[in-house]
Amino acid sequence: MAHVISDECISCGACADACPVGAISEGAAHYEVDADACVDCGACEGACPTGAIAAQ
Repeated sequence: MAHVISDECISCGACADACPVGAISEGAAHYEVDADACVDCGACEGACPTGAIAAQ
């Protein structure tokens, strides 16, 4: 199950840098996870300084 990024995201890019498969990119309002590419490793969740990422 893919991770999701909430509105708490401050668009710092830490999650995208931590993602080993490149499943995170900058969206219109904040960063977004491509659910089809996400391997559910949790690296992004640990890298987020605001806790805006959680498993869906």
